[in-house]
Amino acid sequence: MKKEEKLPTILVFDSGVGGLTVYAEIQALLPNCHYLYCLDNAFFPYSEKSEQQIIDRTLLVCRQLVAQYPIDLIVIACNTAGTVVLPTLRENLPPHIGIVGTVPAIKPAAQVSQTKHIGLLATKGTVKRAYTEELIQNYAADCIVEKIGTTELAELAEKKMRGDSVDLGRLHNIVKPWVELKTLDTVIWGCTHFPLLENELKLCLPHVKYFVDSGKAVAKRVKHLLQEKRLYPAEHSRLQAAEKRIFSTAAINHIFGFQSMMQRYGFSEWKLLSEDKPT
Repeated sequence: MKKEEKLPTILVFDSGVGGLTVYAEIQALLPNCHYLYCLDNAFFPYSEKSEQQIIDRTLLVCRQLVAQYPIDLIVIACNTAGTVVLPTLRENLPPHIGIVGTVPAIKPAAQVSQTKHIGLLATKGTVKRAYTEELIQNYAADCIVEKIGTTELAELAEKKMRGDSVDLGRLHNIVKPWVELKTLDTVIWGCTHFPLLENELKLCLPHVKYFVDSGKAVAKRVKHLLQEKRLYPAEHSRLQAAEKRIFSTAAINHIFGFQSMMQRYGFSEWKLLSEDKPT
């Protein structure tokens, strides 16, 4: 009998549930992988932390998981962290582990916009990063780029994922500066939480034609790295059953909504990371 081919293990990391939007794109493109999803809810939201705090915290949690699981690739599915932590992770984690970051999709937004008037909707931390400004200068110099930095949207997205209704009035107030900007035709999701509110934001900004995120680009990058390392199983191979585990760094307060979310995304097991430390 043909031996089962080992599946690669991918860790998707975020401060909350927003990274599930990136996970969904990766999993759709690469179904034959083991997936670990870690939400660092003990440290949420990252946008209110300093760069060094984010770097130290991300490295700490990733090291903890790398010590316990045979991880082949890590995806930082958080724009706030993705703009600052990648060099540190590459320097301090085992060299065989691929590192993929998530950064605002400035380039594709500039390419798709017909009016060359685009909006970056992100956390306050991402909006003020020098890296974000470099992306704008390099890829959207011919565009007018509006910016809104907010932590509230991530909080609203977290509540929606727990099954709570979204306060459209609060949402409208956040994007109010753009409501009358009728030439603004493209909005960049600069935080992985924000696509979770796409339907509601379309009601607030009906004139916007394109909403652009990094999920598909990240998924393609992950596929390229796995194929480059010859880790992704060949077609028609006899495969192991793919496992999907989710971790949190603090207790989950709204457990029923959380369990429903786990089922929607195909996760079968949840663990509290602090209870699963290596000895």
